[in-house]
Amino acid sequence: MIQSGNAPRLRVAVVGIGRVGSVLGAALGRAGHQLVAGTGVSAESQRRAARLLPGVALMPADEAVGQADLVLLTVPDSELAGLISGLAATGAWQTGQLAVHTSGANGVAIFDPATAAGVVGMALHPVMTFAGRPEDLQRLDGAAFGVTAPEEFRPVAETLVIELGGEPVWVPESARPGYHAALSMGSNHLVTLVNDSRDVLAAAGVENPTRLLAPLLSASLDNALRLADDALTGPVSRGDRGTLEAHIHALRGTAYLQPYLAMALRTMQRAHAAGRLTRQQCADLLEGIDEAEGDEAEGDQAEGGSR
Repeated sequence: MIQSGNAPRLRVAVVGIGRVGSVLGAALGRAGHQLVAGTGVSAESQRRAARLLPGVALMPADEAVGQADLVLLTVPDSELAGLISGLAATGAWQTGQLAVHTSGANGVAIFDPATAAGVVGMALHPVMTFAGRPEDLQRLDGAAFGVTAPEEFRPVAETLVIELGGEPVWVPESARPGYHAALSMGSNHLVTLVNDSRDVLAAAGVENPTRLLAPLLSASLDNALRLADDALTGPVSRGDRGTLEAHIHALRGTAYLQPYLAMALRTMQRAHAAGRLTRQQCADLLEGIDEAEGDEAEGDQAEGGSR
C-alpha cells in the first residue's frame, strides 16, 4: 500500500494514451513511478507517447496490464465498462493491483469485474482540460481531482493525487452522477452560452463580438464565484418584464429563444430565493415567459402542419 512520505515506486501501465493518459502518465513518471507499458494504436497516440512517455513500449491492453502494479485507464467513458470486463474475461487482472480510471461520471462500482479478481479500483477525475502537451503538466499543479475509492484505500487514492501534483476532493460513490452533472453544467454549458451570445451579437452586426464579451464574461464569472447570487444582474433579476419581452422579440424564430427562456426562468427562481424579487414580480415575469413559450409551440405546430 502507498504510504505518504515513504511511497513505494509502482510499475505503471497507461491504457489509452490520449490527451489525459499521456499527461497523467508523465506526471506519475515525474513522481518517480516506473512507466512500463502503454496502449495506443492511432498515429496521434504514438506521437503523444513519444513526446510525453518516451521509451514506453506500446502493446495490447492485456499484456500491458500484466506488467503493472498500477493500471491507469484513460479511455472514453463509453469504452470503460467494456474494457474492464474484457480484461477480466481474459484473466489479465492480478490480485493486489491498483486500477485507476479518470472518468468523472463513474465511481468504483464499474470496477466490479476487476474487484472480483482482487483488484482495488479507484476513480481519480482531474477537474482540468488537457491538450496532451508538456505544458499540461504544469496545469496539474494544484488542480482539483474528484476522488472516489473504497474507504480503506482513500489514503492511497489521495496520495496518488498529491503525487500527480493535484488536490484531492472526496466524492462519495452515490454522489458521483451529481458531481459530474454539476461540472458539465459549469463547463460544457458555459461554452454553449458563450458561443450563443457571440452568435447573436454577430447576427446583430456587431464586429468582433469577442472583444465585447471577454471583459464582461470574465467579470461575471469572477463575481459569481465570489458573491454567489449577489452577483445576479440584468433585467430578469430586476423584474423588468418590458426588457425581457424585447429580448424575446429579438430572438423569436431563432434557435436561441428556448435556451434564453430556460435561463431566464432559472435566473428568476434564483433571484426570488435570494430575496431580490417579490412573488408578484415573479408572476409577471413568468407570464411573459409562458406567453413566449406558447407562441413558440404554436409556431412549431403551424410549421409542422404546412409540411
